[in-house]
Amino acid sequence: MRLLLDTHTFLWFIEGSFNLSDTARNLIEDRENQRFLSIASLW
Repeated sequence: MRLLLDTHTFLWFIEGSFNLSDTARNLIEDRENQRFLSIASLW
């Protein structure tokens, strides 16, 4: 599965925030999935 992470999702994931659901965290951590981050998130 391909995942496009928005800025909030990416930040919540790397910070270990509880704002990110368990389902989302599991999908991001699954090595079978491809994760992408928009270049706009760097702005």
